[in-house]
Amino acid sequence: MLSESEIEQYHRDGYVVPDYRLPPAVLDAIDRKVCEFLEAHPEYRDNCPALLREDLAFADFCRAPGLLDMSAQLIGPDIALWNMSLFGKPAGNGKATPWHQDGEYWPIRPLATCTVWIAVDDSTRENGCLEVIPGSHRSRALARHRHNEDPGYTLFEELEPEEFDPADGVGIELARGQISLHDVFLYHGSQPNRSSKPRRGMTMRLMPTTSLYDREAATRIYERNGRINLGGHPVLLLRGEDRHGGNDFFCRAH
Repeated sequence: MLSESEIEQYHRDGYVVPDYRLPPAVLDAIDRKVCEFLEAHPEYRDNCPALLREDLAFADFCRAPGLLDMSAQLIGPDIALWNMSLFGKPAGNGKATPWHQDGEYWPIRPLATCTVWIAVDDSTRENGCLEVIPGSHRSRALARHRHNEDPGYTLFEELEPEEFDPADGVGIELARGQISLHDVFLYHGSQPNRSSKPRRGMTMRLMPTTSLYDREAATRIYERNGRINLGGHPVLLLRGEDRHGGNDFFCRAH
């Protein structure tokens, strides 16, 4: 469970690195599955933005001890998994992720998501760790973004330069098996990986079920930026019930 000071930091700064490590057996299982996935899908060497669509079995890792308990302390007891992403960032030529807010891409109404970021490898400044601007989430609003199809980017929507000062960025360095948690409105990005070490990171996007996964909005977002249509994406109820009442969950036997 998160301590009171960790919960306070999350709400104050928009992120927290809890005093937690994934159990070795779970981490090894994630590592093996990520390796198998990237071998089978080399087109996702830098980023797979819709991991559940490719292999729903990745959702099982959300059941790792403690992950849902910590998330519930931040977003409430009723939790849906609406997406997972994989950032491969291979050694030598791993792509950068531009400064952005996650909510610019996401069909959640109202916007509310806690992202669990899992370090499958050590994540350092040298190999392009996640960088954040503490407190940038507090306005609870989306800043201005622009479309930029830079081939060196993993994502194509970036914050307008006038919206922030990258000098305010703080690097989140994680050892293999550590996690960070961040808010949907937090400004964040990462540098390219020019080092000799890979920097694989897997994310879990956890939504309080007081919000709606809006499939029509997902299609509109796709029509606007053309990257990926999440309108038919699987959304799983992991804990509790649908407090919104309008969510269309994908169900499967366990």
